[in-house]
Amino acid sequence: MSELSDTLDRLWATIEARRGADPAASWTAKLLADPKLAAKKLGEEAVEAAIAATSGDRAALTAEAADVLYHLLALLAAAGVSPDEVAAVLTAREGTSGVAEKAARKPG
Repeated sequence: MSELSDTLDRLWATIEARRGADPAASWTAKLLADPKLAAKKLGEEAVEAAIAATSGDRAALTAEAADVLYHLLALLAAAGVSPDEVAAVLTAREGTSGVAEKAARKPG
């Protein structure tokens, strides 16, 4: 898992380095400048990943998963949310059943 973690750390640094770059010259800068576009692209990539998963195409799922992770990090950066903030939420949920955690989020 450390390889994924290291890769995501480098990707986050690259995304942050594109902040303020020319959106005409950098896709990442374009996503950072337009959070709605970043959100739209994340949704598209997530659907493509789901389709690849249901088709049983391992290579396609792997490629689409990479696209999802990239676009998720770009959206987080565009929205001003750090990966450490996401990690804190995940850490707080550790040891809690997914069913129980979801039920706790429901009002009333």
